[in-house]
Amino acid sequence: MGLLDALFRSSQILGIAEETLEFVIESSETTHPNEYMGLLRGTEASALGLERDGLVITDVLVIPGTESNSVSATVRTSQIPNDVRALGSVHSHPNGVLHPSAADLESFGRGTVHIIVGAPYRRTDWKAFDSEGYPTNLGVIDVDLPDAETFFDFTQADIDEEMRG
Repeated sequence: MGLLDALFRSSQILGIAEETLEFVIESSETTHPNEYMGLLRGTEASALGLERDGLVITDVLVIPGTESNSVSATVRTSQIPNDVRALGSVHSHPNGVLHPSAADLESFGRGTVHIIVGAPYRRTDWKAFDSEGYPTNLGVIDVDLPDAETFFDFTQADIDEEMRG
């Protein structure tokens, strides 16, 4: 079963992987004073060794061409791959405010959970919201993430053999 099959089979989000949350916080801090933005993707809990049905947020997809400054981040929706079903979004507020702005609420339509990370980017400086902007509980789950799929799944030896071929 592919990732898309898994995502469409279950829509309940159980939480965010500890490692993914750490990545989001570090990325937000690195991007400061500009906003950081990405789309959240998930993995079936059973694929992570959990005996529960649902999804765990495990990936953040940063869209090429995303523009950001100190007060906003804009994703070029035309750059989002067709095969991506976002569970929601994540972005930072360099001013530290952990509440969605009017502009945030307009972008919350895609997905069911939206995370805002605020300066000074400590482990406690984030909150999750539903698609209407209401705070929601999102647990942090300590799981071993699967190895990322390698986009370029070949070696120099493979290239050399193909060239000879």
